[in-house]
Amino acid sequence: MGKYFGTDGFRGEANVDLTVEHAYQVGRFLGWYYGQEASDRRCRVVIGKDTRRSSYMFEYSLVAGLTASGADVYLLHVTTTPSVSYVVRTEGFDCGIMISASHNPFYDNGIKVINGNGEKLEEPVIEKIESYLDGAIGEIPLARRESIGRTTDFAAGRNRYIGYLISIATRSFKNMKVALDCANGSASAIAKNVFDALGAETHVINNEPNGVNINTNCGSTHIENLQRYVVEKGCDVGFAYDGDADRCLAVDGKGNLVDGDVIMYICGKYMKEQHTLPHDTVVTTIMSNFGLYKAFDRENIRYEKTAVGDKYVYENMSLNGHGLGGEQSGHIIFSKHATTGDGILTSLKVMEVILEKKQPLDKLASEVEIYPQVLKNVRVKDKKEAQEDPAVQAEVSKVAEKLGDDGRILLRQSGTEPVVRVMVEASSLEVCEACVDQVIEVMGARGHFAE
Repeated sequence: MGKYFGTDGFRGEANVDLTVEHAYQVGRFLGWYYGQEASDRRCRVVIGKDTRRSSYMFEYSLVAGLTASGADVYLLHVTTTPSVSYVVRTEGFDCGIMISASHNPFYDNGIKVINGNGEKLEEPVIEKIESYLDGAIGEIPLARRESIGRTTDFAAGRNRYIGYLISIATRSFKNMKVALDCANGSASAIAKNVFDALGAETHVINNEPNGVNINTNCGSTHIENLQRYVVEKGCDVGFAYDGDADRCLAVDGKGNLVDGDVIMYICGKYMKEQHTLPHDTVVTTIMSNFGLYKAFDRENIRYEKTAVGDKYVYENMSLNGHGLGGEQSGHIIFSKHATTGDGILTSLKVMEVILEKKQPLDKLASEVEIYPQVLKNVRVKDKKEAQEDPAVQAEVSKVAEKLGDDGRILLRQSGTEPVVRVMVEASSLEVCEACVDQVIEVMGARGHFAE
């Protein structure tokens, strides 16, 4: 992780950590950098945004920077992160930018940069952007006269992405009652259109964004609302997305949560049965549950573990030719169809298993016994210092020794917030809570808590 860019772009509170000046400079650099690579033609960049009020501000700042460096900019307007990835790789753009802070509160925002292959931007290029932001790179020349870039409305690109999603479905969703929680975010513009086109009886909640209600008591970070709704309305299944719709969590007809780990099991087992799971392997992160690995072992499905972040999951998948990977949080990647987590695509793939196997989601999910897990986020002054404190590490070792083979503890820094995450899996919630609090108490005693 760099000074500005974390595991998923440049993210922070709008006009505090991430300013319009930052956005303008990022645009200036990207327009110039990809313009150098495309020396025989004009650089082309596509931009999408989520529904945050500040997204418009950052969109205009990025456009100003890009066009001032000679790039032509194509605007998808409100759309999902995976749609930007899709458009970049299928329409021949040099890069794509998504303006979103994903699952964060509305007052945060972010700049995610996607390379010409539709993948998260490479670290060497990120390092160059950061050097420019810090003034370590000299002045970038301004485009002049006919070399100045221009902006084009490209809503058609989003429509092509919707058509692509519809084409992936293997069966009609007729007679299926489906609930969608769009988190008052990007999915509001897309998800219902897809499910309606496939014949579902679609019920949608939290699809009236107003700029400040994205992720507020809704979506994948507040799944309890969809759980209640599915039961009250008698739906067969429900899907919840986050602000930019690159995550998906599911709810079965009884109102039970089906998280990313269980989704990977359900889809992985089905793909193995269909002989479409390359190397019979699923790529997970270190945050996946013990119960998932036990279920994979039973089904003779191999697995690999990466650092947290769908960026790292995809890197592993791409390097080793794997077809399915993801995170417990709901970033699921189907590499045959996408190069990043795609919440709406994930919900379509879960629907495929339900329909092809003629089994309700609760039956499919019942094969995984999830270990109790407690994760607490601790806001700290300096996350690196807090995590590496010898006293904190000594307490982590004590907990690990106490848990033995019946559990695990994990400390990690957030890639997007001033937070250290403390997670424990064990045989009971009581043990998890006690162990997590034991470590957090030491962090507090050592003075690491933020004011």
